[in-house]
Amino acid sequence: MLGHAITQAEPLPQRRLSLIFDDGLRGEVFLDDVLQDYEGMFSPLMEEDYFRQVRVDPELGTVVWPNGVDLCPDVLYSLASGKPIMVDGITVFNAPSTHRTSEAGMIDHG
Repeated sequence: MLGHAITQAEPLPQRRLSLIFDDGLRGEVFLDDVLQDYEGMFSPLMEEDYFRQVRVDPELGTVVWPNGVDLCPDVLYSLASGKPIMVDGITVFNAPSTHRTSEAGMIDHG
């Protein structure tokens, strides 16, 4: 983990997550922005009932599902905030601008 932990997660319809991070950022993430496909261990996430079994693992600081699938909290933070992930001054992940929060923490879908 580079720096951001998830403290709360709520599953929403259509494979979206409402997330709260340890710095207070609140945002909504559409998992289709994270995953290119839902194959292998990710295939159960296509089922709404299974997707809703998401929980936060406080030791990992991220969301997990019963089959062991977890997602990088820094990627989720980037998607929720619209801020890129930088390592040694180099952008290693640049979030699409479809789901981000505003300065006040309100969700902005545009």
